[in-house]
Amino acid sequence: MAFQNILTSSSDGITRITINRPDKLNALNLDTLLELGQAFEQAANDEEVRVVILTGSGEKAFVAGADISEINQLTAIEAKDFSELGQQLMLQIENLGKPVIAAVNGFALGGGCELALACPLRLASDNARFGLPEIKLGIMPGFGGTQRLVRMVGRAKTLEMTLTGNPITADVAQQLSLVSQVYSQAELQAQATKLAETLAQSAPIAMRHILHTVQHGSDLPLDAGLNMESHLFALCCSTHDMREGTTAFLEKRPAEFTGS
Repeated sequence: MAFQNILTSSSDGITRITINRPDKLNALNLDTLLELGQAFEQAANDEEVRVVILTGSGEKAFVAGADISEINQLTAIEAKDFSELGQQLMLQIENLGKPVIAAVNGFALGGGCELALACPLRLASDNARFGLPEIKLGIMPGFGGTQRLVRMVGRAKTLEMTLTGNPITADVAQQLSLVSQVYSQAELQAQATKLAETLAQSAPIAMRHILHTVQHGSDLPLDAGLNMESHLFALCCSTHDMREGTTAFLEKRPAEFTGS
C-alpha cells in the first residue's frame, strides 16, 4: 500500500515504519494517524513480521506533536473524535502482540511523546526531548499521555511535566525509565536494528505472552497477575517452539523458532 505521510519497509522479519513529514517535524495530522493505523494493522496480520521499528524522518524530530493547524479548527465534538482516534492507535501499538521499538531521534512532544509511550520498547538519541506541552496551547494531552505517563513515572513527575509543559532530556528520560538506552544520533538507528534483529530470532508466541502479561498484569492485584502468568506459561509449554527451544538448549545448538 502506498502512503503519503509514512514510509514502510520490511526485511528479515523486521518492519520499519518512518513518519515522513520532515517539513512539519513529523507532526501527526489526521491522515498520518490513519496511515499509521493501516501500517500497524498490516504488521499485525503479516506472520513474517516479528518486530516493528517506529521512527521519524530527519534528525530533528521523532514526532514534534499533533498538527496544530488542524487542532486550531476543531469543534469540541471533532476534538473528541480526534482524541479517540489517537487513543485507538496507541492501544493498537501497545497491544500489537509483537515488540514495537520506538527509535526516538529528536523531539517527542505532545502526540509524539504519547506515541513513544505506547511502544513497549523505547530507545533515544542524545538530542531527543520528551514533553507534553499541550497546556501552553490551552489544551491537555489527548492521546493517553496523562494515563501512560503517570503509570510509568508517578503522579508528581507527571503533574510537573503536564502542568508546566516543560520537556525533559534523553538522559532524564532514561533516569525515569521512559527510555531504556540513549545513543548518539549516528548510532541510534543501527542500535534499534540490532535490538530488532535479536528479537526477530526469539519465540513469537512467548514474546506475545510476555508483552501481554507485562502490559496487563501490572495493573492487576498480584495474585491475579500471577495467575495470568501461570496460564500463559502453560500455553507456551504446549507449543512446538517450547520443544524446539528446550531441545536446542540440551543439544547445545541455536534454536529455530517458527511461531507454532
